[in-house]
Amino acid sequence: MKIVVLDGYTTSSGDLSWNDLKQLGELRVFDRTTYDIREEHKVIENIKDAEIVFTNKTPITRSILESVPNVKYIGVLATGYNVVDIEAAKERGIVVTNTPSYGTRSVAQMTFALLLELCHHVGAHSEAVKNGEWEKNLDWCFWNFPLIELADKKLGIIGFGRIGRAVAEIAVAFGMKVLAYSRHRDENLVNDAISYVDLDELLRASDVITLHCPLLEDTKGIINESSINKMKDGVMIINTSRGPLIEEADLAEALNVGKIGGAALDVVSTEPIKSENVLLSAKNCIITPHISWAPKESRKRLMDIAVNNLRSYLDGHPVNIVNRS
Repeated sequence: MKIVVLDGYTTSSGDLSWNDLKQLGELRVFDRTTYDIREEHKVIENIKDAEIVFTNKTPITRSILESVPNVKYIGVLATGYNVVDIEAAKERGIVVTNTPSYGTRSVAQMTFALLLELCHHVGAHSEAVKNGEWEKNLDWCFWNFPLIELADKKLGIIGFGRIGRAVAEIAVAFGMKVLAYSRHRDENLVNDAISYVDLDELLRASDVITLHCPLLEDTKGIINESSINKMKDGVMIINTSRGPLIEEADLAEALNVGKIGGAALDVVSTEPIKSENVLLSAKNCIITPHISWAPKESRKRLMDIAVNNLRSYLDGHPVNIVNRS
């Protein structure tokens, strides 16, 4: 059985082993294939006659599947699986799986890393000290940005699944009040610190808004001019979920006029980011290169889940199928 990993570098640049996968078949791991759907021939060339294909962000389209008839299984090395044409795979009897839950704690941790950076600007203050500003200061301390305490602030969480709930745990530890918006409510989670609200109430009342919902037709652009106008002046926005949840031009405008006090984003609409992205020059905007999922511990869980998915498929009991009939 031939196994291909199309874009393994981000999952493991050498700090984790593919040996568990290698034990299941003849394995080829490509660091990168392509993210450009105009270069499908490169994907076809790397898949060749493999029966098992793993991808993270390399698109697998209908036309690619039509050109690689041996493929029986596609494992997505991520929770989101929109890089695969699910319907085309189903039509051809190809099982597609994803890797859920591996990054819950890592993403929740990164959410608060971004929020705390907005509140304290640790990096900027460290650079100021190294540049001599403290040494030259007339007082024994200084700050170049407003400093914000989180206790008693309201954190609006859009999407209250595993990650949203993990973020809520941390928020409560900081003394915040959590306003949760979700299609599916678990009333057992409601307490003095956590309550469910509708989206308009969340937008109106939150001091901080963080996104943890999937990218769907009705969530695409959920942060836009209209929703921003409903928010408090000075609200902070965090996005560690999907870039297209935000209309970036609307967010940039709101940052530049001060309607939004700060934004911290680990994802953008096109990745890698393009130089013309308006958020690169927006005021009070922190951008990191999609790393909330990337701690070694998280990536190891991802690989373990992916291997277990394949083992389960080979044993005749597939799990985490995303194109089940």
